[in-house]
Amino acid sequence: KAPELPILERRNWLIHLHYIRKDYETCKAVIKEQLHETQGMCEYAVYVQALIMRLEGKIQQSLELFQSCAILNPKSSDNLKQVARSLFLLGKHKAAIEVYNEAARLNQKDWEISHNLGVCYIYTKDFRSAEEQLNLALQLNKHDLTYMMLGKIHLLQGDTEKAIDVYKSAVEFSPENTELLTTLGLLYMQLGKYQKAFEHLGNALTYDPNNFKAILAAGSMMQTHGDYDVAMNKYRVAAYSVPESPPLWNNIGMCFFGKKKYVAAISCLKRANYLSPFDWKILYNLGLVHLTMQQYASAFHFLSAAINLRPRMSELYMRSHLFLTQLVEMAQKLGAALQAGENLYWSKPGKDGKTSQRSSSSKPSSSQQPLGTNQALGQAMSSAAGYSKSMQITAGAEPEKKSELRDVNSQLREKKSEL
Repeated sequence: KAPELPILERRNWLIHLHYIRKDYETCKAVIKEQLHETQGMCEYAVYVQALIMRLEGKIQQSLELFQSCAILNPKSSDNLKQVARSLFLLGKHKAAIEVYNEAARLNQKDWEISHNLGVCYIYTKDFRSAEEQLNLALQLNKHDLTYMMLGKIHLLQGDTEKAIDVYKSAVEFSPENTELLTTLGLLYMQLGKYQKAFEHLGNALTYDPNNFKAILAAGSMMQTHGDYDVAMNKYRVAAYSVPESPPLWNNIGMCFFGKKKYVAAISCLKRANYLSPFDWKILYNLGLVHLTMQQYASAFHFLSAAINLRPRMSELYMRSHLFLTQLVEMAQKLGAALQAGENLYWSKPGKDGKTSQRSSSSKPSSSQQPLGTNQALGQAMSSAAGYSKSMQITAGAEPEKKSELRDVNSQLREKKSEL
């Protein structure tokens, strides 16, 4: 009687059942028993075990298991696709391209291989090869994701018109895809075609009213045309979906700025800056609001930070020049006021409710003002601002000022004695 040999695939149905139910612990236990019985020769058990390892984040271990599957069945393109996928997730894009090319030789009509090859070429900056592979994938089988990656290639190359053509074809193929509609609307916004942009964004919101990207884009268009209240209503809906979105709070802050509610604008922009501290647009808007409120030091702080992040933005330098000019003028006026105020000051009112004027020049004077006095501070601020005129009182004029003040004091004493 011939010996009964174990069937290698007798538990594959059970492994598959637990896997699609996402009962991974039970699935791994069944796989362990199956591999023990077959001495590791069951291809499907190793394949599913590798898939579970990848889902758990153990990419390197899943790669080794997929390579074992490729050894067990070297003519399977699926095994090579999974090996290449693991290499892609590990960031080894060139190695993934080689494995995908080997899989393409085994199966030339698999759109997924061409699509993934195009994605790998994007990461290696070979946009021409990426475009060829993605177009080949579209010829084999049309998918939304392939259209999106092809449009991304044209955007990376700076060709917005071609990207729009690709997304228009994608929308014709899948008219209910909200991501495609939103992206197309945003591209029309960049070109200034607001009517078409609003049309596609409206279609996206029709299919998904809580699509926060479309809400932000539509609200931004309304905000640009001065409809701040309508835009705020849109942003209120988006705040329920993404309450920690920096662009959302940036737009809300600029709505308040447009309504001249500057304190509320600063509060919202500060929250956006907290959520995204390296976004130059938020820093620029904060500087703009502070500049409008004549808070030039704060404006300088935020605009200089924006310049450091975006040094080639000419408008930032223009705003910086504006508030620096205002700072210089303020320093000049304050310096003149402090120097003039050092010479005369008023005492506290007496019991009779009258005030008496005293001369600061009666104090011991010296050729150099002590540090910390208003006159010294005013001179420093005037010189820092480039103030060319001399604000010091000449020595020859001081006796005349003293005599005038003595006459005023004597007149006040006479009036007091009469009362």
